[in-house]
Amino acid sequence: MNILIGVAIAIAVFGGLVLLLWLLFEWQYKTRQGNLLEFDSGLWQFLTYEPDHYRLELILTATNKTRNLDVFLVEVNPEISLLSSDSLDGINSQVHLRSRHPNSASRNDNYWESYIVTPNHNTAVEIQIDLSGKSLEELKTVWVRVHYTIYGPAGREEKVKHCIIPLQFPDADQRERWRPTPDADVLPIRTHILSAGDNPVDVMQRYVMSHAQAGDIVTIAETPIAIMQGNFYHPSDIKPKWLAKRLCYYFKSTSSLATACGLQSLINESGAWRVAFAFIVGALAKAFLRVPGVFYMLAGDQARLIDDVTGTLPPYDQFIVLGPKNPQAVVDEIKAGTGLEAAIVDVNDLRRVKVLAATSGASEKLLNQALLMNPAGNAAEQTPIVLIRPNSGV
Repeated sequence: MNILIGVAIAIAVFGGLVLLLWLLFEWQYKTRQGNLLEFDSGLWQFLTYEPDHYRLELILTATNKTRNLDVFLVEVNPEISLLSSDSLDGINSQVHLRSRHPNSASRNDNYWESYIVTPNHNTAVEIQIDLSGKSLEELKTVWVRVHYTIYGPAGREEKVKHCIIPLQFPDADQRERWRPTPDADVLPIRTHILSAGDNPVDVMQRYVMSHAQAGDIVTIAETPIAIMQGNFYHPSDIKPKWLAKRLCYYFKSTSSLATACGLQSLINESGAWRVAFAFIVGALAKAFLRVPGVFYMLAGDQARLIDDVTGTLPPYDQFIVLGPKNPQAVVDEIKAGTGLEAAIVDVNDLRRVKVLAATSGASEKLLNQALLMNPAGNAAEQTPIVLIRPNSGV
């Protein structure tokens, strides 16, 4: 009998050690970084900007962010889509690809040679886009999809980097129409389609300063700020997991969290446990206390700010756009760069105004009153900025 007990104890101890080793092995695997090679937002410039010929240069830098593993950049294939207010008939386009590897010659035949990117090092991709034709002034943007394949410890992975480049730039000095409100006049200001290559201060200096005077307040919508920060994702880059696939059915169909990808983008920001807790508490509060909105109070700031697909103007209607990062730092930078009081706001046609961040001299009461009728609009007005001029004595 004692022998049987001893054998059972030995088997239990051995089984426990095997389980512990397996858990340790799995934990070690889960903490490995895998194929962590990422592109930045890119730098672009016009090499030629003539009425019948545009030539653009886009430079993307790919960085291997792993600590001690090589990652191969084995394929790069750029593809473009043109967005225009008119037909694309008669417009010709060509895309040229070149590598910018350190200490390596570049090819001119659009072929990408596999390249090893060592840990904490990078390489660059040069893409030149030639557009020619008689209606280029109608072109609004070029959407560049850079399909690329990486190869490394996690196997072979195919990814896409999205870059939106504006092609049409409104005249900053054009005379806009001021609109009166009880305590201030407001001026919606049109811009080009903003992208991750833009900077909020530069945009203000380009489009706002010719209209502004001392005492004005400049406001900008939260979505363009997030876009300029690169805080948007194509649904193909978001992999919905168990929680998102199930909870999304409990949100109203008009909610940006009513799709698995939309909800997963929130989970990626706030964490699965926090979203699950907020959902349970919010459901109980609504069912038993008749108190709505508790989920949005508990799930994090992004819960109210996420715009799912179709939530913004093209081509961002194909993306999930999150709320801006560090909005207070952004408005402080705008004030430092322009001298104007500034605010980032979320406004809709339902007479709802939410001030995400504002400088000390921007009265929230005045902002709410001036923006109540949503002068920027919710359609394709392309006027994300509103300049507010308080009436005398306000």
